[in-house]
Amino acid sequence: MKLTELQIENLYKFTRQHYVYHYDVQTELVDHLANDIEEIWVAQPQLSFEDARDKSFKKFGIFGFMDVIEAKQKQMNKRYWKIILRFVKEWFTMPKLVTTILLFLSIFTLLQITYSEFVILGCLLLAIVFESFYIYKDRKLKKQKTTQKEKIFLLEEMIGQTKGGVISMAFVNVFNIINLTKVEFSSLASYWLLLIAFFTTIVFILFYVTSYIIPQKAEELLQETYPEYKMVKNL
Repeated sequence: MKLTELQIENLYKFTRQHYVYHYDVQTELVDHLANDIEEIWVAQPQLSFEDARDKSFKKFGIFGFMDVIEAKQKQMNKRYWKIILRFVKEWFTMPKLVTTILLFLSIFTLLQITYSEFVILGCLLLAIVFESFYIYKDRKLKKQKTTQKEKIFLLEEMIGQTKGGVISMAFVNVFNIINLTKVEFSSLASYWLLLIAFFTTIVFILFYVTSYIIPQKAEELLQETYPEYKMVKNL
């Protein structure tokens, strides 16, 4: 016996009630539950839909869908970092390589100036303030989507959450280094300055990729990841 459209819709509500918020994870679980319920009905056709659904759910154990959610998050996190690295690699190929070299040389020159560490901290702090505004807008948009019961995909939320995270982490690390070591960057040997300039360049590229490039290409990336994305958003 096949499930009806109303029963499928019930399974979506059921997964949502059990703290599964993302549509792609819901769909994966609904497919699993639907197939399992149909198999249960083959062996026990007298069971109601609700009883068969609950029996299928019990197979997930005491933590319910939590293990599935965690596994999906790890899988999507790996995919997201592959996307980030794909765009970062572009900055080491022509013609963007020229911009990367200029950025590196600018940072290296800046590091040789007295109190350059505070200039870098100031730039990072300014970037955090700037990004906080966009993070606020993203959260407001997410709240609006939740209120309107729009379908949100896991990767879609990751794209919004990562914005500003790279810069915040860099600011904390640089601040801690300055406080703990009490060493001025300008007094360091050239090879240390080259190393710091290299990693700072990577941080700024990561910031630009996660905060601007990926959000701008979000629709394209989501359609690439989820074949059903465009159809679902047009409903």
